[in-house]
Amino acid sequence: MKMENDLGRDKVSKLVLRIAIPSMLAQFVSVCYSIVDRMFVGNIPGVGDVSLAGVGICGPIVTMIGAFAYLVGIGGTPLMGISLGERNKERASRIMANCFLLLCLTAILITAVVIPLREPMLRLFGASDVTYPYAEKYFVIYISGTIFALLASGMNQFIICQGYAKVGMFSVMIGAVMNIALDPVFIYLLDMGVSGAALATIISQAVSVAFVLRFLLSDKVDVRLTFGKLDGTIVKRVLQLGFAPFAIIALDNVMIIAMNALLQKYGGAQGDALITCNTIVQSFMLVMTMPLGGISGGTQSILSYNYGACRSDRVLLAQKYIMGLCALYTGLLFVLARVAGPLFASLFTSDPELNAQACRAIRICTIGAIPLGIQYAIIDGFTGMGQVQLSLPLSLWRKAVYFVSIFVLPAIFGAEAVFYAETISDFVGPVVSVAVYLLTIRRILRKREMG
Repeated sequence: MKMENDLGRDKVSKLVLRIAIPSMLAQFVSVCYSIVDRMFVGNIPGVGDVSLAGVGICGPIVTMIGAFAYLVGIGGTPLMGISLGERNKERASRIMANCFLLLCLTAILITAVVIPLREPMLRLFGASDVTYPYAEKYFVIYISGTIFALLASGMNQFIICQGYAKVGMFSVMIGAVMNIALDPVFIYLLDMGVSGAALATIISQAVSVAFVLRFLLSDKVDVRLTFGKLDGTIVKRVLQLGFAPFAIIALDNVMIIAMNALLQKYGGAQGDALITCNTIVQSFMLVMTMPLGGISGGTQSILSYNYGACRSDRVLLAQKYIMGLCALYTGLLFVLARVAGPLFASLFTSDPELNAQACRAIRICTIGAIPLGIQYAIIDGFTGMGQVQLSLPLSLWRKAVYFVSIFVLPAIFGAEAVFYAETISDFVGPVVSVAVYLLTIRRILRKREMG
């Protein structure tokens, strides 16, 4: 197979587009895993709203577990990209082999630990006596397929890293299309409800894994997947680099879990309804942040390769285009939140009051959309160049602002004020990130060129 993209020689503007667009579309399609589940679950006759609340409680926990795929995948691909830029394919191969084994071991450990703790976890994170049965059914089945979730997302990064962005996109689309097809069959035709939604998802992820591994084991890639023992030095470096994107995803979902718990606490009799509202809001935020992460994360391969090859000019130019694309995408979602909010909410509920409430919250949460896009580009850019000492503190700073806000705002202004926490963090976080980027980027590149 002819390489789709030459990371070191193709024109930077075209290279960014050829990698960013498929990566963005792949993540957009990937959102269908959760969005489609929630759409079908929300429309189950008679119990749709309460079922949706149950799945919504599981959502952030499930996504947080999936963040381990990014811990390993995005932790390993910058190292692999830098090695390819240095023309060291043997080291690149060892990095990918270690990441595969690390993903498998992590999935087994998560499954063994989380399933026995499901009830106290779900109760702590906002499940009431009414919503717990639905949350528990979805949770157990989904967690049983953790290995498929981690391998599908984590190993797909190593396809994109080698320049095959379209193949990476196709691997995600296979699973998403299958999920869309299986959901109505399992949920309605076989009358499995939320259990059917979870089962459809893990079957779809298993098919994606089969496609990804088949491609990485073939002779179509420059660096094939091999198997061997864990190398402690490589594992340590992967975890160091992957911790920043892992922290972003994991802490985002910790915030959602905390939001659900606070909405239940301050919402009184409306607690379950507010959690349903938050589930719709967070579904919209997934539509914004996952494709945004596809742009900023997928293009890391360009930055890693050229950083490894000491091509500072190409790194700076690529970063400029990546930031522009991130700002453009989040600007579009800012407009859509105000124009198409009612239509989006209607996919999940037919209750006009809940629809109006969700629309208000979506508009609040997207006020800082464009600064958030810049934040993603800077954080993932630093991670792609191996600068975890910058990307991690900047990630944690924004999360700290968010964390404080979600506790302070509802205590003072009432339950629904919690949605302003997103807006506050989306302005305060990027201001600091932009300042750090402007002060450090040229020094980092000069240091690399000097060896």
